[in-house]
Amino acid sequence: MSDDRGVAHDTDTSALLSVEDYARHVSELLSPTPVRNLPLEDCLGLALAEPVTTGIPLPPFDNSAMDGYAVRAADLEGATGERPVTLPVTDDVPAGRVEVAELSPGTAQRIMTGAQLPPGADATVAVEHTDGGTERVAVRTTVSPGANVRRAGEDVSEGDTVLHRGDTLGAARLGMAAAVGRAELPVHRPVRVLVLSTGSELVEPGEPLERGQIHESNGTMLAAAVRQCGGETRLLRFVPDDTDAFHAALEPHLEWTDLILTSGGVSAGAYEVVKDALEHSEVRFHRVAIQPGMPQGAGHYTSGGHRIPVITLPGNPVSSIVSFEVFVRPALRQAGGHHRTHRPFRWARLTGRLRSSPGKRQYRRGTFDPASDSVTVPGGAGSHLLSGMAEADCLVELPEDSTEVAEGTTVRVWLLD
Repeated sequence: MSDDRGVAHDTDTSALLSVEDYARHVSELLSPTPVRNLPLEDCLGLALAEPVTTGIPLPPFDNSAMDGYAVRAADLEGATGERPVTLPVTDDVPAGRVEVAELSPGTAQRIMTGAQLPPGADATVAVEHTDGGTERVAVRTTVSPGANVRRAGEDVSEGDTVLHRGDTLGAARLGMAAAVGRAELPVHRPVRVLVLSTGSELVEPGEPLERGQIHESNGTMLAAAVRQCGGETRLLRFVPDDTDAFHAALEPHLEWTDLILTSGGVSAGAYEVVKDALEHSEVRFHRVAIQPGMPQGAGHYTSGGHRIPVITLPGNPVSSIVSFEVFVRPALRQAGGHHRTHRPFRWARLTGRLRSSPGKRQYRRGTFDPASDSVTVPGGAGSHLLSGMAEADCLVELPEDSTEVAEGTTVRVWLLD
């Protein structure tokens, strides 16, 4: 039954599997994916399989931090706007020049950002503090030794580890790999997930509905969630409530697949096609102490020499995506080699009162305000209310022993993308 806020109550919680135990069971299903070397441009979002050390320092040589003039700082003593110091300009040093002449005392060389600092120079004066001369330059300021100079090795030294095993490769990390001369990196192949939505009532988005039909949304949502955490997907829609059709839909994809992920067909009613199709397999169905998402299933699907992990999620949209976040996402990240497997979390104050079912860990949709470290939970808890999930930027975790959580209580908040 449900209370007036849409929180369902199940009075028999004695046989429920804990969230931790079921999450551990799911994580043990998947093995680490193979490692392969890929060009940098193909590594975005993947996990690094080995640490990267640099054979060169960064920067590899002393260079100018801005456009201006390479000088000896002592030659500019006393320079002001009213009484500039004038020096002859003996050379131009563009970025990329390999051979650079030594700077003689009492002279300057015009230099560009990133160009080698000439031997003998110990500073760069910015062009804005000069008259910009090309044969002689009037300098209107003093500088200290080292001013506007990037020293060799001040970023990283030769032999430093610049990237670590398990790092998720984003733009900056790929830039670092390129900067130290790596054209390829050893990465874990993405986990390949076959997403399967079941139900004779499902209709493709964009098609008109007849009475009793709904647009299929779980497949789109789960496939996107897999890709967001670094996996690859194939989406199979509209598998009818028929066990033969279920098996036939899987067969062409088994060679490719690391994980079969289904939604729907796992509850206690009739026409539960996933349960019926997998009843003689190695998949076990559980009641887990979580709300939403109590009916779950996990194990292996065996066919034609293939033995593939299966995770079956409940069919209500919010139950499905919450179950993915709590159980599936960490397992996929772990199998893909990422050392950060879980969503980041914060502690935040509730802006309102919440009720919860005893004996179950509840996850409510919320919006997090980092300025005040507070979280608001709008709308009801019903597992069919997808609009609240679409607006949420976090999940609010309520512990199993809570029945009512007062306004102002500090709760754990999972930050979503």
